[in-house]
Amino acid sequence: MPHDNDMNDLALIQNFLKDRVASASVDKIVPDATLTELGIDSLMLVELIFEFEDKTGITVPSDIPLPNTVGELLQQLKDIRSQQATK
Repeated sequence: MPHDNDMNDLALIQNFLKDRVASASVDKIVPDATLTELGIDSLMLVELIFEFEDKTGITVPSDIPLPNTVGELLQQLKDIRSQQATK
């Protein structure tokens, strides 16, 4: 069963895209979806990461590899949250 943070992170991505991409359909924003097919370019990804930092209080390192899918992004955020919780 997904952790609450995972569901909140997915909802944050869905809300972010709903507000910025007219063609973004919430039912298409799933872990298997690629960021490019959702209309997320590198600039929008940076904005999304800043949004995560603002909403969750985590600090996303600037050297993380660029994710290809929503699921990869969610896993990176989960890993970062886990690392920062142990500090």
